[in-house]
Formats: sequence, C-alpha cells, structure tokens
Amino acid sequence: MAIDEVESPSSPETGRRRIGVPEIVFFVVAASAPLTVAAGGLPTSFAVTGVVGIPLLYVVLAVLLTVFTGGYAAMSRSIANAGAFYAYITHGLGRVAGVGAAFVALISYNTMQTGLYGLFGFTTADLLKSKLSLDLPWWAVALAGVAVVAVLGFRRIDLNARVLGVLLAIEFLTVLVFDLAQVADAPSGVSLGPLGLDAASSGAVGAAFCFAMASFMGFEAAALYSEECRDPRRTVSRATYIAVAVIGVFYAFTAWAMTVGTGSSQIIARSQKDGPGLVFALAEEHVGKIFADLAQIFLVTSVFAALLSFHNAVARYFFSLGREGVLPSPLSRTHARHGSPHVGSVTQTALAAAVVVVFAVSGKDPVLTLFNWFTNLGALGVILLLALTSAAVVAYFARDHRGENPWNRLVAPAIAAIGLGAVFVVSLLNFDALLGAEKGSSLTWVLPGLIFLAAAGGVAFAAYLRTARPAVYTRIGGHSGASTDHTSVVCRTPRNG
Repeated sequence: MAIDEVESPSSPETGRRRIGVPEIVFFVVAASAPLTVAAGGLPTSFAVTGVVGIPLLYVVLAVLLTVFTGGYAAMSRSIANAGAFYAYITHGLGRVAGVGAAFVALISYNTMQTGLYGLFGFTTADLLKSKLSLDLPWWAVALAGVAVVAVLGFRRIDLNARVLGVLLAIEFLTVLVFDLAQVADAPSGVSLGPLGLDAASSGAVGAAFCFAMASFMGFEAAALYSEECRDPRRTVSRATYIAVAVIGVFYAFTAWAMTVGTGSSQIIARSQKDGPGLVFALAEEHVGKIFADLAQIFLVTSVFAALLSFHNAVARYFFSLGREGVLPSPLSRTHARHGSPHVGSVTQTALAAAVVVVFAVSGKDPVLTLFNWFTNLGALGVILLLALTSAAVVAYFARDHRGENPWNRLVAPAIAAIGLGAVFVVSLLNFDALLGAEKGSSLTWVLPGLIFLAAAGGVAFAAYLRTARPAVYTRIGGHSGASTDHTSVVCRTPRNG
C-alpha cells in the first residue's frame, strides 16, 4: 500500500546541514583517488588488457554514468536518506529487495575501504624505507592509518571535507602537471589515436571496461550526505553531475597523456615492464626527480583521502540501517557535539583493523591480496547496485511522476539499467583478469559469490522481519531527512515486498 507519510520530528539524523556542493564533490572525487588511479589503475589496465584505447573507454563510461545520474538525481529530490542505494531500491523495488541491496552495499563499501589499507600500508612503508631508511612492516603503517581515519571519522563532517579538499587539490595539481608534461614533451608527437574506435576494439576490451569502471567507484556517494547538506534537492544532483564530469574527463585526459608520454605503440610494453612505477618513471623523464619524489609522497595522501571518503560512506550505511532496525539500534546514534554517526564509524574502524590483523598474521601480500581482492570485490558489488538502483527509479516514478520529466524518471534510468547491467555481466565474466588469477581459479567464483551470498542473506533477513518483527519491517526505508527550511519531507512509503 502506498500512503503519504510525514517523518517524525524525533527521527534521528546525522548532524546539522553543514556542507554544500564543493564539500560533497571533495568526498566523491577523493573516493576515486585520482593519483592512485594514475599510478596504479591505468598502468595495470594497459598491461593486463592490451587495450590502447583506454582513454575512449573512460569517455564512454562517463556518458553512461551521466545518463544514470539523471534518474539517481531525480530520486535524491524525493528521498533524502543516508542509506542512498538501500533507500532508493527499497522505495522502488520493495523492502525485501532493499534489505538485500543494503547487505550488498555493506560488504561492497567495507571491502573497498578495507582493501585500500593494503595499498596504503605497502606504499607508505616503502616510502619511509626508501626516503628515511625507516623499515616498518606494512601492517603497522596500515593500523596507524586506521587510527587516524578513526579520529577524523569521529569528528564533524565539515572537518573531513576540509581535509579532503586540501589533499584533493594537491592530487589534482600533481596529476595535471604530469599530464601537461607528457603532452609538451611527447617523444613520438601528439596523437589522438588512443581516442579512436580502432584503439578500443583490440585486446581484452571487457576487462578494460572493468578496470575503467572501478576508477569511478565513489561517484555515487553524494546521496549518502543528503541529510547533512544544504538544500538536498539541488545539492546532491549537482554534486553528482560535477563529479562524473570531473572524473571522466580528467581520467580520460590522463590516460591519453600517458600514451602520448610513452608513445602509443609503447604504452602496453612500458606498462607491463614498469607497472605502478610507470607514472614515477615518466614523471622523472619529463619533469624531474624532485617532482617524481613528491608524486610518491602524494600517492600516499591520495590513498589516505580515499580511505577517509569510503570510511564516511560506510559509517552512514551503518547509521541508516541501525536507525530503521535492520541492524542493531546503537548504530543509529550520532555524536552530541559533532553530529557524526560515531557508533557506525567505530564499527567500521574495528572491522578494518581486524581484517588488517588477519592478513598480517597470514603473511599475505598486502597489494596482491588485501588490496586487489577486496577493492575489485567492492567495485563489482557497487556496479550491481547501480544497475538495481536504475531499475528502482523506473519503478518508483511509474507509480507517481512527482513532477519529474520523462527523461529523468523513465528514459535515462532505463538506459542506465541496461548499460550497467551489461557492465556487471562483463565484469563478472572477466573477474579473472581483474584479480590477475588463472581462469578456473577458485577466487574467480568465491569472491563474487560473497556478493550474491550477501544479497541472499539480506532477502532472507527481510523475510524474517516481515513475519517475526512486522513493526521493524514497516520502518524499512521509510525515513527521509528534513528539508532545509525544517519542514517535513513528504514521501511515499516503500513498496510492500
């Protein structure tokens, strides 16, 4: 039954509305970690897939995600909820599907954030050893990072935004200087070949799409802050559109500049030879050693910025699910002074620390296992959530147009659902390439299996709540944050199902 429901004034929310479009863009773009993508993602993409046309793939995905944003932004204008995907899918496809999506979101964002500690620990420890002769184990550095992120995650959201703003400005400037230097000092001249269809049609194109899609992870996080931003009806959509444009254009330009810096005929061989060190080698060749050394330092801050951004996203998922009774209610508590979802923040910190300790004790390689396994698993889950959210947008507005135009409520989300569904299938079929594993390896089905297991667990738990705890079940997805003028937001209750 779909009746109009006004939120209770006593509903717990995250903090006061402290942030606007720039701050949310900082969180979103920081999660995609521009320097991390340039140093790690792009060379790996070229090396593994053999596709020279990676720059064009970024343009294609940016267009697809811009289309997705049409429906996503329309949903954000009707529903302001820190659960984002979970809330949107609940309102569009029903409570059972919503809880299944919530469990997928939890495992996806947690694994994405926790996996980054492997890269952070390794790169920081390597930097300390090479520059300061300080030999520390990767896990000790990673746990130090966990502690710093925990302190910042506990504080006010606008403090986190200021920290990310500084780190992101440094990152962008570093990558931009690198890009311009490659173009200005091109050994084989400037060529637009990597932006052509021929360059994108040879090699493992499916795997290349997977790698490129992983670089966009986090662009959808703007809606997570809808209860903490000024004027959520406009802020979330503007921030998401800006983030997609910035990420897509910037990464396409960086990938193209890298092919220019090496020569398009050499980019694959150089990537296979130098790996993540390619950016620093090219930086030293075209800019100088001092800049290359600084870039290594900024890579550490880049990964840290991504850690902080994903930490905040996970804390808000815990908060939203705790508020509605899907997870234990203490997770819905917010700090009296900072307004942060501090219990959710502490929970995420504890999970991350535990995983780092397990991988440290097992002696596993922090990059090839913790980082590679967990971040690719998280990316796969988010792609699935994007496709499901697009389908939910179509279903939601089919019942009530709510003043949205046909493009935003029907055409755009339908195209996005089909396109992102195809990307998910391709990602699943090419998961061996993403992991660097052999075809038939147990990893290629065990790790993706966790996504489906989480979804099944969420569906089963929702079914249990429907029969055993109906009062909790009816609250699922029902909260919507207050508007900026402190009047109630009126929204339709989620579908039964």
